[in-house]
Amino acid sequence: MISRFARITITSILLLMITSVSFAAGTIKIGALFSVTGPPAFLGEPERNTAKMVVDNINKTGGIKGQKLELVVYDTAGDATKAVQMATKLIKDDKVVAIIGPSTTGESMAVIPVVEKSKIPMISCAAGSKITEPVKRYVFKTAQNDGLAVSKIYEYLQKHKHNKVALLTVSDGFGASGREQLKALAAKYRMQIVLDDTYGPKDTDMTSQLTKIRASQAQALIIWGTNPGPAVIAKNAKQLGLKIPLYMSHGVSSKKFIALASDAAEGVKLPSGKVIVSDVLPKNDPQKAALIGYVKDYQKHYKVEGDHFGGHAWDAVMLVKAAIEKGGASSEGIRNALEGIKDFHGIGGTFSFSAADHAGLNKDAFVMVEIKNKDWALAK
Repeated sequence: MISRFARITITSILLLMITSVSFAAGTIKIGALFSVTGPPAFLGEPERNTAKMVVDNINKTGGIKGQKLELVVYDTAGDATKAVQMATKLIKDDKVVAIIGPSTTGESMAVIPVVEKSKIPMISCAAGSKITEPVKRYVFKTAQNDGLAVSKIYEYLQKHKHNKVALLTVSDGFGASGREQLKALAAKYRMQIVLDDTYGPKDTDMTSQLTKIRASQAQALIIWGTNPGPAVIAKNAKQLGLKIPLYMSHGVSSKKFIALASDAAEGVKLPSGKVIVSDVLPKNDPQKAALIGYVKDYQKHYKVEGDHFGGHAWDAVMLVKAAIEKGGASSEGIRNALEGIKDFHGIGGTFSFSAADHAGLNKDAFVMVEIKNKDWALAK
Protein backbone atom coordinates (compact mmCIF):
# COMPACT_ATOMS: atom_id res chain seq x y z
CA MET A 1 0.00 0.00 0.00
CA ILE A 2 2.81 2.39 0.93
CA SER A 3 4.66 1.53 -2.27
CA ARG A 4 1.57 2.15 -4.37
CA PHE A 5 0.93 5.47 -2.60
CA ALA A 6 4.55 6.52 -3.20
CA ARG A 7 4.28 5.69 -6.90
CA ILE A 8 1.08 7.74 -7.21
CA THR A 9 2.70 10.67 -5.38
CA ILE A 10 5.83 10.57 -7.54
CA THR A 11 3.74 10.32 -10.71
CA SER A 12 1.62 13.30 -9.62
CA ILE A 13 4.73 15.37 -8.90
CA LEU A 14 6.22 14.48 -12.29
CA LEU A 15 2.99 15.39 -14.06
CA LEU A 16 2.91 18.69 -12.18
CA MET A 17 6.51 19.40 -13.19
CA ILE A 18 5.80 18.54 -16.83
CA THR A 19 2.71 20.78 -16.78
CA SER A 20 4.75 23.63 -15.27
CA VAL A 21 7.47 23.25 -17.89
CA SER A 22 4.85 23.14 -20.65
CA PHE A 23 3.16 26.26 -19.27
CA ALA A 24 6.46 28.14 -19.14
CA ALA A 25 7.36 27.05 -22.63
CA GLY A 26 3.91 27.98 -23.86
CA THR A 27 3.80 31.59 -22.65
CA ILE A 28 3.91 34.48 -25.10
CA LYS A 29 5.64 37.57 -23.71
CA ILE A 30 4.37 40.98 -24.72
CA GLY A 31 5.76 44.22 -23.35
CA ALA A 32 3.99 47.39 -22.29
CA LEU A 33 5.28 50.94 -21.82
CA PHE A 34 2.85 53.16 -19.94
CA SER A 35 3.16 56.49 -18.14
CA VAL A 36 1.72 55.15 -14.88
CA THR A 37 3.29 58.00 -12.90
CA GLY A 38 4.33 61.53 -13.81
CA PRO A 39 2.22 64.19 -15.57
CA PRO A 40 0.64 61.74 -18.08
CA ALA A 41 -0.45 59.31 -15.34
CA PHE A 42 -4.10 59.96 -16.26
CA LEU A 43 -3.25 58.19 -19.54
CA GLY A 44 -0.92 55.47 -18.33
CA GLU A 45 -2.73 54.27 -15.22
CA PRO A 46 -5.98 53.26 -16.99
CA GLU A 47 -3.91 51.83 -19.85
CA ARG A 48 -1.87 49.67 -17.44
CA ASN A 49 -4.99 48.60 -15.55
CA THR A 50 -6.83 47.73 -18.74
CA ALA A 51 -3.93 45.79 -20.26
CA LYS A 52 -3.59 43.67 -17.11
CA MET A 53 -7.34 43.06 -16.99
CA VAL A 54 -7.56 42.01 -20.63
CA VAL A 55 -4.53 39.71 -20.43
CA ASP A 56 -5.98 38.07 -17.30
CA ASN A 57 -9.30 37.56 -19.07
CA ILE A 58 -7.57 36.00 -22.09
CA ASN A 59 -5.59 33.62 -19.87
CA LYS A 60 -8.65 32.62 -17.82
CA THR A 61 -10.39 31.53 -21.01
CA GLY A 62 -7.51 29.34 -22.23
CA GLY A 63 -5.05 31.84 -23.61
CA ILE A 64 -4.33 32.00 -27.33
CA LYS A 65 -4.38 28.57 -28.97
CA GLY A 66 -3.45 27.04 -25.62
CA GLN A 67 -0.63 29.49 -24.89
CA LYS A 68 -0.80 31.97 -22.04
CA LEU A 69 0.03 35.65 -22.45
CA GLU A 70 2.65 37.14 -20.13
CA LEU A 71 2.52 40.94 -19.83
CA VAL A 72 5.71 42.77 -18.84
CA VAL A 73 4.89 46.37 -17.88
CA TYR A 74 7.32 49.23 -17.30
CA ASP A 75 6.42 52.72 -16.08
CA THR A 76 8.02 55.41 -18.26
CA ALA A 77 6.70 58.32 -16.13
CA GLY A 78 6.15 60.19 -19.41
CA ASP A 79 9.90 60.48 -20.01
CA ALA A 80 11.06 59.81 -23.59
CA THR A 81 14.59 58.84 -22.53
CA LYS A 82 13.24 56.36 -20.00
CA ALA A 83 10.83 55.00 -22.62
CA VAL A 84 13.77 54.22 -24.93
CA GLN A 85 15.66 52.52 -22.09
CA MET A 86 12.63 50.43 -21.12
CA ALA A 87 11.88 49.49 -24.74
CA THR A 88 15.46 48.28 -25.12
CA LYS A 89 15.11 46.25 -21.92
CA LEU A 90 11.86 44.67 -23.10
CA ILE A 91 13.47 43.60 -26.36
CA LYS A 92 16.95 42.53 -25.21
CA ASP A 93 16.31 41.22 -21.68
CA ASP A 94 12.65 40.24 -21.57
CA LYS A 95 12.55 38.91 -25.15
CA VAL A 96 9.04 40.19 -25.89
CA VAL A 97 7.47 39.53 -29.29
CA ALA A 98 5.49 42.79 -29.36
CA ILE A 99 5.15 46.05 -27.42
CA ILE A 100 2.02 48.04 -26.59
CA GLY A 101 2.35 51.72 -25.73
CA PRO A 102 3.92 54.15 -25.03
CA SER A 103 1.22 56.48 -23.73
CA THR A 104 2.38 59.75 -25.30
CA THR A 105 3.37 60.99 -28.75
CA GLY A 106 6.83 62.19 -27.68
CA GLU A 107 7.71 58.85 -26.09
CA SER A 108 6.36 56.92 -29.08
CA MET A 109 8.44 58.94 -31.53
CA ALA A 110 11.55 58.31 -29.41
CA VAL A 111 10.96 54.55 -29.28
CA ILE A 112 10.24 54.10 -33.01
CA PRO A 113 13.92 53.75 -34.07
CA VAL A 114 14.40 51.05 -31.40
CA VAL A 115 11.52 48.84 -32.53
CA GLU A 116 12.20 49.40 -36.21
CA LYS A 117 15.84 48.33 -35.83
CA SER A 118 14.89 45.32 -33.69
CA LYS A 119 11.94 44.36 -35.93
CA ILE A 120 9.52 44.20 -32.99
CA PRO A 121 5.94 45.31 -33.70
CA MET A 122 4.74 48.18 -31.51
CA ILE A 123 1.17 49.38 -31.09
CA SER A 124 1.36 52.90 -29.68
CA CYS A 125 -1.44 54.23 -27.49
CA ALA A 126 -0.67 57.86 -28.44
CA ALA A 127 -2.52 60.12 -30.86
CA GLY A 128 0.09 61.99 -32.91
CA SER A 129 -0.44 61.44 -36.64
CA LYS A 130 3.31 61.43 -37.25
CA ILE A 131 3.63 58.15 -35.31
CA THR A 132 2.30 56.29 -38.34
CA GLU A 133 2.62 58.97 -41.04
CA PRO A 134 4.65 58.13 -42.98
CA VAL A 135 4.13 54.41 -42.40
CA LYS A 136 6.85 52.59 -40.45
CA ARG A 137 7.01 48.84 -41.02
CA TYR A 138 6.73 47.78 -37.35
CA VAL A 139 4.70 50.66 -35.87
CA PHE A 140 0.92 50.74 -35.47
CA LYS A 141 -1.36 52.75 -33.17
CA THR A 142 -4.76 52.58 -31.50
CA ALA A 143 -5.36 56.18 -30.40
CA GLN A 144 -7.34 58.09 -33.00
CA ASN A 145 -5.15 60.41 -35.10
CA ASP A 146 -5.20 64.07 -34.14
CA GLY A 147 -5.98 64.90 -37.78
CA LEU A 148 -9.28 63.01 -37.42
CA ALA A 149 -10.03 64.94 -34.22
CA VAL A 150 -9.32 68.25 -35.98
CA SER A 151 -11.69 67.30 -38.81
CA LYS A 152 -14.41 66.47 -36.30
CA ILE A 153 -14.06 69.86 -34.58
CA TYR A 154 -13.95 71.80 -37.84
CA GLU A 155 -17.04 70.01 -39.18
CA TYR A 156 -18.88 70.87 -35.97
CA LEU A 157 -17.81 74.52 -36.21
CA GLN A 158 -18.99 74.66 -39.82
CA LYS A 159 -22.35 73.26 -38.78
CA HIS A 160 -22.68 76.07 -36.22
CA LYS A 161 -21.56 78.84 -38.64
CA HIS A 162 -18.26 79.58 -36.90
CA ASN A 163 -15.20 80.02 -39.10
CA LYS A 164 -12.87 82.33 -37.14
CA VAL A 165 -10.84 80.40 -34.58
CA ALA A 166 -8.02 80.98 -32.13
CA LEU A 167 -5.53 78.20 -31.36
CA LEU A 168 -3.81 77.59 -28.04
CA THR A 169 -1.60 74.50 -28.19
CA VAL A 170 0.87 72.96 -25.75
CA SER A 171 4.53 73.05 -26.75
CA ASP A 172 5.20 69.30 -26.63
CA GLY A 173 4.95 66.42 -29.12
CA PHE A 174 1.18 66.08 -28.83
CA GLY A 175 0.59 69.83 -29.08
CA ALA A 176 2.96 70.28 -32.02
CA SER A 177 1.26 67.49 -33.96
CA GLY A 178 -2.19 68.88 -33.22
CA ARG A 179 -1.15 72.43 -34.16
CA GLU A 180 0.26 71.13 -37.44
CA GLN A 181 -3.05 69.43 -38.28
CA LEU A 182 -5.15 72.42 -37.18
CA LYS A 183 -3.22 74.66 -39.56
CA ALA A 184 -3.00 72.14 -42.40
CA LEU A 185 -6.75 71.40 -42.45
CA ALA A 186 -8.02 74.95 -41.90
CA ALA A 187 -8.37 75.79 -45.60
CA LYS A 188 -10.20 72.54 -46.37
CA TYR A 189 -12.90 73.48 -43.84
CA ARG A 190 -12.77 77.21 -44.66
CA MET A 191 -11.49 78.10 -41.20
CA GLN A 192 -9.67 81.36 -40.58
CA ILE A 193 -7.07 81.17 -37.82
CA VAL A 194 -7.12 84.66 -36.33
CA LEU A 195 -4.65 83.92 -33.53
CA ASP A 196 -2.13 81.11 -33.03
CA ASP A 197 -0.46 80.86 -29.61
CA THR A 198 1.16 78.23 -27.41
CA TYR A 199 1.75 77.43 -23.74
CA GLY A 200 4.31 75.30 -21.90
CA PRO A 201 3.52 71.84 -20.46
CA LYS A 202 4.31 73.08 -16.95
CA ASP A 203 2.67 76.52 -17.22
CA THR A 204 0.22 77.27 -14.43
CA ASP A 205 -1.41 80.45 -15.77
CA MET A 206 -2.42 81.26 -19.34
CA THR A 207 -4.15 84.57 -18.66
CA SER A 208 -1.84 86.52 -20.98
CA GLN A 209 -2.62 84.29 -23.98
CA LEU A 210 -6.36 84.37 -23.22
CA THR A 211 -6.34 88.16 -22.91
CA LYS A 212 -5.02 88.39 -26.49
CA ILE A 213 -7.62 85.89 -27.64
CA ARG A 214 -10.39 87.88 -25.98
CA ALA A 215 -9.29 90.95 -27.95
CA SER A 216 -9.28 89.04 -31.25
CA GLN A 217 -12.15 88.30 -33.64
CA ALA A 218 -12.18 84.62 -32.73
CA GLN A 219 -15.60 82.95 -32.59
CA ALA A 220 -14.21 79.86 -30.88
CA LEU A 221 -11.04 78.80 -29.07
CA ILE A 222 -9.45 75.40 -29.78
CA ILE A 223 -7.17 74.20 -26.97
CA TRP A 224 -4.80 71.33 -27.75
CA GLY A 225 -3.07 69.58 -24.87
CA THR A 226 -3.33 67.02 -22.11
CA ASN A 227 -4.05 67.58 -18.43
CA PRO A 228 -3.48 69.63 -16.39
CA GLY A 229 -2.89 72.53 -18.84
CA PRO A 230 -6.32 72.52 -20.54
CA ALA A 231 -8.05 72.54 -17.14
CA VAL A 232 -5.99 75.59 -16.13
CA ILE A 233 -6.98 77.31 -19.37
CA ALA A 234 -10.68 76.56 -18.79
CA LYS A 235 -10.43 78.07 -15.29
CA ASN A 236 -8.52 81.13 -16.54
CA ALA A 237 -11.10 81.64 -19.31
CA LYS A 238 -13.94 81.56 -16.79
CA GLN A 239 -12.11 84.02 -14.52
CA LEU A 240 -11.58 86.40 -17.47
CA GLY A 241 -15.21 86.12 -18.52
CA LEU A 242 -14.24 84.83 -21.97
CA LYS A 243 -17.52 84.45 -23.87
CA ILE A 244 -16.50 82.36 -26.88
CA PRO A 245 -16.96 78.55 -26.73
CA LEU A 246 -14.02 76.35 -25.77
CA TYR A 247 -13.11 73.25 -27.77
CA MET A 248 -10.60 70.78 -26.38
CA SER A 249 -8.69 67.96 -28.05
CA HIS A 250 -9.35 64.29 -27.36
CA GLY A 251 -6.33 64.52 -25.04
CA VAL A 252 -8.65 65.42 -22.14
CA SER A 253 -11.32 62.81 -22.81
CA SER A 254 -11.62 61.50 -19.25
CA LYS A 255 -13.36 62.40 -16.01
CA LYS A 256 -9.98 63.66 -14.78
CA PHE A 257 -10.42 66.83 -16.85
CA ILE A 258 -13.86 67.47 -15.36
CA ALA A 259 -12.46 67.00 -11.85
CA LEU A 260 -9.52 69.36 -12.53
CA ALA A 261 -11.52 72.09 -14.27
CA SER A 262 -14.51 71.82 -11.92
CA ASP A 263 -17.27 74.34 -12.81
CA ALA A 264 -15.13 75.75 -15.63
CA ALA A 265 -15.58 72.47 -17.52
CA GLU A 266 -19.27 73.12 -18.06
CA GLY A 267 -20.08 73.56 -21.74
CA VAL A 268 -16.65 72.54 -23.03
CA LYS A 269 -16.86 70.45 -26.21
CA LEU A 270 -14.41 67.96 -27.67
CA PRO A 271 -14.08 64.99 -30.00
CA SER A 272 -13.91 61.70 -28.13
CA GLY A 273 -13.99 57.99 -28.64
CA LYS A 274 -17.44 56.55 -28.05
CA VAL A 275 -16.68 54.78 -24.78
CA ILE A 276 -17.63 57.71 -22.52
CA VAL A 277 -21.12 57.86 -24.08
CA SER A 278 -21.53 54.15 -24.80
CA ASP A 279 -24.83 53.94 -22.93
CA VAL A 280 -26.58 56.36 -25.29
CA LEU A 281 -25.28 54.94 -28.58
CA PRO A 282 -27.82 53.33 -30.93
CA LYS A 283 -28.22 49.57 -30.57
CA ASN A 284 -26.92 48.92 -34.08
CA ASP A 285 -23.58 50.66 -33.50
CA PRO A 286 -20.98 47.97 -34.34
CA GLN A 287 -18.77 49.00 -31.41
CA LYS A 288 -21.50 49.00 -28.77
CA ALA A 289 -21.06 45.41 -27.52
CA ALA A 290 -17.30 45.85 -27.00
CA LEU A 291 -17.79 49.28 -25.41
CA ILE A 292 -20.44 48.19 -22.91
CA GLY A 293 -18.45 45.05 -22.06
CA TYR A 294 -15.30 47.05 -21.42
CA VAL A 295 -17.00 49.68 -19.27
CA LYS A 296 -18.65 47.03 -17.08
CA ASP A 297 -15.50 44.93 -16.79
CA TYR A 298 -13.35 47.90 -15.78
CA GLN A 299 -15.96 49.03 -13.27
CA LYS A 300 -16.01 45.55 -11.75
CA HIS A 301 -12.22 45.38 -11.43
CA TYR A 302 -11.34 48.95 -10.47
CA LYS A 303 -14.59 50.50 -9.14
CA VAL A 304 -14.46 53.36 -11.67
CA GLU A 305 -15.64 53.70 -15.25
CA GLY A 306 -13.43 52.57 -18.10
CA ASP A 307 -12.39 55.54 -20.20
CA HIS A 308 -11.15 56.62 -23.63
CA PHE A 309 -7.49 56.14 -22.67
CA GLY A 310 -7.80 52.70 -21.12
CA GLY A 311 -9.63 51.77 -24.31
CA HIS A 312 -6.43 52.33 -26.31
CA ALA A 313 -4.76 49.54 -24.31
CA TRP A 314 -7.82 47.26 -24.69
CA ASP A 315 -7.57 47.66 -28.44
CA ALA A 316 -3.79 47.12 -28.46
CA VAL A 317 -3.94 43.85 -26.49
CA MET A 318 -6.91 42.51 -28.43
CA LEU A 319 -5.27 43.41 -31.75
CA VAL A 320 -2.12 41.52 -30.70
CA LYS A 321 -4.34 38.58 -29.74
CA ALA A 322 -6.08 38.64 -33.12
CA ALA A 323 -2.72 38.89 -34.89
CA ILE A 324 -1.26 35.92 -32.98
CA GLU A 325 -4.34 33.85 -33.75
CA LYS A 326 -3.91 34.62 -37.43
CA GLY A 327 -0.15 34.84 -37.92
CA GLY A 328 1.43 32.99 -34.99
CA ALA A 329 3.45 34.20 -32.02
CA SER A 330 6.59 35.39 -33.82
CA SER A 331 7.26 39.11 -34.10
CA GLU A 332 7.20 38.98 -37.88
CA GLY A 333 4.02 36.91 -37.90
CA ILE A 334 2.31 39.42 -35.59
CA ARG A 335 3.43 42.36 -37.74
CA ASN A 336 2.19 40.75 -40.94
CA ALA A 337 -1.13 39.74 -39.41
CA LEU A 338 -1.72 43.20 -37.92
CA GLU A 339 -1.31 44.76 -41.34
CA GLY A 340 -4.08 42.51 -42.66
CA ILE A 341 -6.67 43.12 -39.93
CA LYS A 342 -10.00 44.40 -41.25
CA ASP A 343 -13.21 45.56 -39.54
CA PHE A 344 -12.02 44.99 -35.98
CA HIS A 345 -14.68 46.58 -33.75
CA GLY A 346 -12.72 47.92 -30.79
CA ILE A 347 -13.05 50.61 -28.16
CA GLY A 348 -11.41 53.42 -30.16
CA GLY A 349 -13.24 52.61 -33.39
CA THR A 350 -13.43 50.03 -36.15
CA PHE A 351 -9.88 49.24 -37.25
CA SER A 352 -8.82 48.27 -40.76
CA PHE A 353 -5.05 48.29 -41.25
CA SER A 354 -3.17 48.02 -44.54
CA ALA A 355 0.34 48.40 -45.89
CA ALA A 356 -0.46 52.08 -46.48
CA ASP A 357 -2.34 52.71 -43.20
CA HIS A 358 -1.07 51.65 -39.76
CA ALA A 359 -3.58 53.87 -37.89
CA GLY A 360 -6.62 52.09 -39.26
CA LEU A 361 -9.41 54.51 -38.30
CA ASN A 362 -11.48 57.29 -39.89
CA LYS A 363 -13.22 60.28 -38.35
CA ASP A 364 -16.30 58.16 -37.52
CA ALA A 365 -14.26 56.81 -34.63
CA PHE A 366 -15.00 60.15 -32.93
CA VAL A 367 -18.19 61.69 -31.62
CA MET A 368 -18.50 65.29 -30.44
CA VAL A 369 -19.27 65.41 -26.73
CA GLU A 370 -20.13 68.23 -24.35
CA ILE A 371 -19.71 68.49 -20.59
CA LYS A 372 -23.07 68.99 -18.90
CA ASN A 373 -23.66 68.84 -15.16
CA LYS A 374 -20.15 67.42 -14.65
CA ASP A 375 -20.78 64.53 -17.02
CA TRP A 376 -20.55 63.67 -20.71
CA ALA A 377 -23.34 64.19 -23.22
CA LEU A 378 -23.46 63.97 -27.00
CA ALA A 379 -23.06 67.48 -28.42
CA LYS A 380 -25.90 68.65 -30.63
